[in-house]
Amino acid sequence: MSEKTTRKRSLNPASAIDFIALGLVAATVFGFLGRLHWFLDLFSHFRVQYMQLCLPIIGIYLWKRMNKKGAAMILLAAINYALVLPLYFGKPDAPTKEPIRAMLMNINALNGNTDEVLSAIHDADPDILLLEEVTPKWDNELRTLNDAYPHHIEQPRDDCFGIKLFSKLPLSKSEIKSISERDVPTILTTIHTPQGEISFIGTHPLPPIGKAYSESRNLQLRALPDLVKNQPHPVLLIGDLNTSPWSPHFQRLEKESGLKNSMKGFGFQPSWPADRFFLKIPIDHVLYSEEITIHNRMTGKRIGSDHLPIIVDFTFAQ
Repeated sequence: MSEKTTRKRSLNPASAIDFIALGLVAATVFGFLGRLHWFLDLFSHFRVQYMQLCLPIIGIYLWKRMNKKGAAMILLAAINYALVLPLYFGKPDAPTKEPIRAMLMNINALNGNTDEVLSAIHDADPDILLLEEVTPKWDNELRTLNDAYPHHIEQPRDDCFGIKLFSKLPLSKSEIKSISERDVPTILTTIHTPQGEISFIGTHPLPPIGKAYSESRNLQLRALPDLVKNQPHPVLLIGDLNTSPWSPHFQRLEKESGLKNSMKGFGFQPSWPADRFFLKIPIDHVLYSEEITIHNRMTGKRIGSDHLPIIVDFTFAQ
């Protein structure tokens, strides 16, 4: 066989499409095996992207009359989309009383865009504001919010795990504790709202960038259900959880805590990385007890961070 023939075969477009299709099959399957290995869990987060990549391949296969391959890719797209579709159902009725607004912002420890952060907070005007990656420098720059938010609890840090809660509503029984071996802070407090008291949990596990960090994240996620069950009031759990709704570790958190995912009813709302449109995934979360109703959920505008803010409006039964 000549070198020219070999080169032509190596550049065969059909072979390239088959290779991409097989890669999507592997990635889809790996995403279901996240309990087995931290690296496999990373594949669980990109269900929307897998489905989108299947679409042009389906078109090419059907155009080339490769109907069996096209049907296989339709099935693969359907498997991935079936995991995303439930997020679009179950939107609640309009509120019958004034909603309370909560906002989550991972402001990024290295972000120097103070004006953009403050502008986003001003525009959203939340009653409850959780900030993550709060450094001592950020803590100082955010003190301009003290008049609007007289109640706050914070633990700024020089790394990416400082945390601060601002509230227009009174707080009580506030504490900051570590719920994992990595000593990253979690805020626990009771928020006194006009509709009654809620137990608030604000947390930020380590990112799954390697075995050790992944295990630490998973330990923190596993600790949350017991923490939730020990709270005396309906729970609002907010934080950059460094996982998506399709990870088995997130799904275990939902199941064991009894909390609901606020994205349900409002569709796919990716929050990170803010400047990578196609790669964005939802890792910033608001979870809530069944006594709470989320009436609106949205991502906020870019603030110079690698995360988009998350905003929810909610009411709850006393």
